[in-house]
Amino acid sequence: MKTPARAALGFRSHSGWAALVAVAGSPGAPIVIERRRVQTADLGIRGSLQPYHAAKEMRFAEAEAYLDRCGAATRRMAQTAVSEAVAELAGKGYAVAAACVLLGSGRPPTDLAATLRSHPVIHTAEGDFFRHALKTACESSGLPVLAIKEKALIEQAAATLRMSPDNLQLRVAALGKSLGPPWRQDEKLCAIAALLALK
Repeated sequence: MKTPARAALGFRSHSGWAALVAVAGSPGAPIVIERRRVQTADLGIRGSLQPYHAAKEMRFAEAEAYLDRCGAATRRMAQTAVSEAVAELAGKGYAVAAACVLLGSGRPPTDLAATLRSHPVIHTAEGDFFRHALKTACESSGLPVLAIKEKALIEQAAATLRMSPDNLQLRVAALGKSLGPPWRQDEKLCAIAALLALK
């Protein structure tokens, strides 16, 4: 029986959805084996794409309950997305060995009342809300998770993979040519994140 090839997942999160790219092979000859958009907000819950913005307009107890409801739905959707990706790749002969979730530059807030009083902090909280769900989903699937700030990704990946930042970005850009569109910034950064997790 053939041994499954190692693969890794890279995620870049947005409000209510995330880009996912799966990579296999070696850093010198990587291949993209999957790319997709995954939904992480339950559109049946009003305001779930920007849950902290919605919660800001509620009384505090209602806001807490609302965010708990959105959080449960987001965690469930993220878990389904990760589990499905891992299972589908296993069916194609790949064993997902790790994942990388890109982080924002802000510090995750801890006090809900203070968060809801500050519009910039609300944005930080929402980013962390969706990224945390993806990280938790990967961990629940038994995957080691690398969490790295997006601003540091290129430099850290280039150092780890022993190539210049320019060469790294050229290689990743070339990966998209064989796949065709879409191969935007989302997919490129996810591919680099996955390569870093695979190393």
